[in-house]
Amino acid sequence: MSAIYFIVLLPLLAALFAGLGNRIIGNTVAKTVTTGALFIACALSWSIFLGFWLGDSEAIVAPAFTWIRSGTFDVAWALRVDTLTATMLIVITSVSALVHLYSWSYMAEDPDQPRFFAYLSLFTFAMLMLVTANNLLQMFFGWEGVGLASYLLIGFWFKKPSASAAAIKAFVVNRVGDLGFMMGIFGVYLVFGTISIPDILEAAPSMAGSTIGFLGGRFDTMTVLCLLLFLGAMGKSAQLGLHTWLPDAMEGPTPVSALIHAATMVTAGVFMVCRLSPLFETSEVATSVVTIVGAATCIFAATIGTVQNDIKRVIAYSTCSQLGYMFFAAGVGAYGAAMFHLLTHAFFKALLFLCAGSVIHAMHHEQDMRYYGGLRKSIPLTYWAMLLGTLAITGVGIPGTSLGFAGFFSKDAILESAYAAGGHGTGAFFVGALAALLTSFYSWRLIFLTFFGRPRWAESEHIQHALHGDHHDHPADEHDDHAHAHADNHAHDAHGVTDAHFVDTTGSGGYHPHESPLPMLVPLIVLTVGAVFGGLAFHHAFVGAEEGAGFWRGSLFFDAHLMHAAHEVPTWVKWTPFAVMLTGLVLAWLSYIKHTDWPARFTAQWSVLYDFLLNKWYFDELYNHLFVKPAFFLGRIFWKGGDQGTIDRFGPNGLAALVVQGGKVTRRLQTGYLYSYALVMLIGLAAATTWAIAR
Repeated sequence: MSAIYFIVLLPLLAALFAGLGNRIIGNTVAKTVTTGALFIACALSWSIFLGFWLGDSEAIVAPAFTWIRSGTFDVAWALRVDTLTATMLIVITSVSALVHLYSWSYMAEDPDQPRFFAYLSLFTFAMLMLVTANNLLQMFFGWEGVGLASYLLIGFWFKKPSASAAAIKAFVVNRVGDLGFMMGIFGVYLVFGTISIPDILEAAPSMAGSTIGFLGGRFDTMTVLCLLLFLGAMGKSAQLGLHTWLPDAMEGPTPVSALIHAATMVTAGVFMVCRLSPLFETSEVATSVVTIVGAATCIFAATIGTVQNDIKRVIAYSTCSQLGYMFFAAGVGAYGAAMFHLLTHAFFKALLFLCAGSVIHAMHHEQDMRYYGGLRKSIPLTYWAMLLGTLAITGVGIPGTSLGFAGFFSKDAILESAYAAGGHGTGAFFVGALAALLTSFYSWRLIFLTFFGRPRWAESEHIQHALHGDHHDHPADEHDDHAHAHADNHAHDAHGVTDAHFVDTTGSGGYHPHESPLPMLVPLIVLTVGAVFGGLAFHHAFVGAEEGAGFWRGSLFFDAHLMHAAHEVPTWVKWTPFAVMLTGLVLAWLSYIKHTDWPARFTAQWSVLYDFLLNKWYFDELYNHLFVKPAFFLGRIFWKGGDQGTIDRFGPNGLAALVVQGGKVTRRLQTGYLYSYALVMLIGLAAATTWAIAR
């Protein structure tokens, strides 16, 4: 199992090589080294996972070194490898390797490619550290590492103000959740005297029913600890209340969205809850909160996704909604189903993000779907890949059979488990079913607006710039996915936008979209395989009532009785996801293919509701009034009154002014006349004599 050292260290070494070498080593060398390292790590990760899947491997802890030793506080750096870790390893390394390859072409015209690939590899290393952690402090190291790397990647185009603002927002919002995570770690050490994950999970049942002092009162110990830890998961996984950073993070390059916001960092919270599932199972209140928050996030994000026009933001809110599914699955005790959906979601959501990048690439960086239409013939491979990804996310499949796409197996497993759990799970089932209907609607809305109907390309500002040969100094606006590259005056001919491609087409404005190059298409093909067959291949192992316990081997809490009950739910429960999926598809087809005037009529009649959803439930405006403006107000008080008015006035500035005034007085004595200096000398002599006599 020494392969785990290579899996973790290869991305770090590649990041250091590309980052420190930068332009000295050149773009090709940096891309080759980082991408090669990730594909090697990916191959090793799959070999480890297959060992657990086939039942040939056992969990191990690979020691590295002693990190901290202070009194009774002893932290050893060790890499934990079990089924849960192995699952995360294939998710992280597979998506990261494909994103590295995809970025070869997508970032081809960017002047800072070594830096970009170094950031990608650094993020992958941090994520791998998080999932292989054997103690909470080591997990926190990876937790903060992915936060740092995501800040660097979201704000990669730092000359683009909106990207810099989005990076700062992501960093600040995550600090709120991280405060909860830190307090949870402190509390765990206070209660258990250790931060070793195996020791904590073993001792957790013995603390059930005990109380602890917190915020001036006494509360159930395990509830307090679990809720603090869950607060960290809410921030990292963009749950309701701490979700506001995720849509803005789409300002980063599209490959970043596919890596961070589809398959890895945003699932860190789900992983943490599953890793500590025996801890959460000791508190009914904590699991209820996880269920309610997950269900609320699921429906909240789905409603917003129905009205978004930016293709990446639709998929971003979809991610937020799908994370809600994973959390309420964990909340009802179906941790295997939560991880199953995490795995399948990684495949089809990374596929959708990369397909969106391919569409943006073809449409000269236009991200507004209102300026798409009729693209299925121009970019056929992207169309079919995105269509299959949509079939996967909407959960197309026939209940009671093995015919279905990845989302069919994993999403249905979550909904059936929620219904079987009863209590809050029943409510989560109905909320999840409604969210599934909305998911189907906005997913097919995206497909119909992008690939069907008449071309609306002539209305796009970006296309007009291309048509008129304005390849340089392109303004950086909110839809410009390559604004930083444009600001550096790099021509778009690298993306195939040449006069030879300008063909008069009805509604096209004379612009002809082009299919992406091979390095971008290969990842789409590979991820499509996962989106189509991933659910069928793994559903027995992940959520099987008999096979599940043997597959997970204690790496998470697995309730075989719940899984058995989930398979025995009434027939109408099994068919509900299929019915809502079909309903959403029909509504989208009627609205955007058959009766294209319906959306405008709906928004006119329900303008208040439409504005409410379009403005994302006004969370940003609310937070702006509650937190941002008061923070700036206090900042101005301390800056103007405290820093400038007090510290600077009576400190360095005051002393400097005193010296200046003293200099002005002294300068008056420097007259240049001998009798003036003699008078001063006599006065000084008289003063000295007087002092001596007085003594």
